Amino acid sequence: MMGSMSAPSSLLRIQRAVNHQGKRAYHDLVTLPTKKPIVAQGPPGYSAVSGHVVTVFGCTGFLGRYLVSKLARMGTQVIIPYRDEDEKRHLKPMGDLGQIVAMEWDIRNENQIAECVRHSDIVFNLVGRDYATKNFDFASVHVDGAERIARVTAQSGVPRFVHVSHLNASASSSSKLYQTKAEGEERVTAAFEGATIIRPGPLYGYEDKLLNNMAIWPIWWKLNNAKTTTRPVHVMDVAQALANLVHNPQLARTIALPGPSTLTYEYLLDLVSSLTYQPPSRAPVLPKTVALAVAKLAQAPWWPLLSPDEVVRRYIDDADTPGDWDAVGVTPSEIEQHAIQYVRRYRSAENFSRPNVFPQRPILTEEPYGLGF
Repeated sequence: MMGSMSAPSSLLRIQRAVNHQGKRAYHDLVTLPTKKPIVAQGPPGYSAVSGHVVTVFGCTGFLGRYLVSKLARMGTQVIIPYRDEDEKRHLKPMGDLGQIVAMEWDIRNENQIAECVRHSDIVFNLVGRDYATKNFDFASVHVDGAERIARVTAQSGVPRFVHVSHLNASASSSSKLYQTKAEGEERVTAAFEGATIIRPGPLYGYEDKLLNNMAIWPIWWKLNNAKTTTRPVHVMDVAQALANLVHNPQLARTIALPGPSTLTYEYLLDLVSSLTYQPPSRAPVLPKTVALAVAKLAQAPWWPLLSPDEVVRRYIDDADTPGDWDAVGVTPSEIEQHAIQYVRRYRSAENFSRPNVFPQRPILTEEPYGLGF
């Protein structure tokens, strides 16, 4: 009696296991130029296995955390190189068990870089910094470091490499950050043939240095009478664009990802003021020479409050480069659609639930911007 009941039970368990695993087909198998097979299995989602192994340098930064989250939710195994133990802890729960692999590294140690990339089929370099320090200046990170990562990645036989630069990267720029970003692009393309260069605009999101800083220190955004134009882009849109590159063929070119609209800092200050219900700042507009002097004094603390190069960048308009969002399969969203999520925290308790009031959009071209609000 017991034997007759155990056979159907065993078959039922096997059938359930097969159904849970899902069916495989030819589209689940991808062969890279290195002859490495990529086999996907399981239903799409967090607990799936996409078959890809991805290394994300700069994963603990602003853009990096969202890219890791996007990749892990697709069932991709992500290698997360880190410098500080505490900075990578929040990344561990983003993927299923064993899918987030942390490895300690140093940007000057080629052996550690090689260990981080030797099992990967695509490597992202998001490493960058907004200010220079005595240990890491702009050139050591954006130029030498980027070249080193690209060269070791190529020597390790990784078929694809994606380097994140900046929309305003230019060798003739007055900003040292933008100069080194441009030089880094040249070094990367020379070290890794067929590398993809991504040029996003200024990013905004929960931990950004755009909307949050405008809510706290609006005086530093009033430089140049706040007439500097910018093309802000949502960090989630850029992260999704990068994640889509994992499943697409290698794009051996430079892809610009600016925001959908060109705005002035004046408009963004009005936007933040209207969403936080804080009165506009009445602080005087500082001359550039005074702002540079204050920025140099601000270098005294171990955590710089404001760098001179940031002051220079406040006077530089974002490049008028057409976006190539179709190549990455993403439609960028307007900043008004998301800004309230990131600046509501600066409202007082009595204003926290008040409705939003958007300022009048500036007309910077012959055609007004249509938002649908």
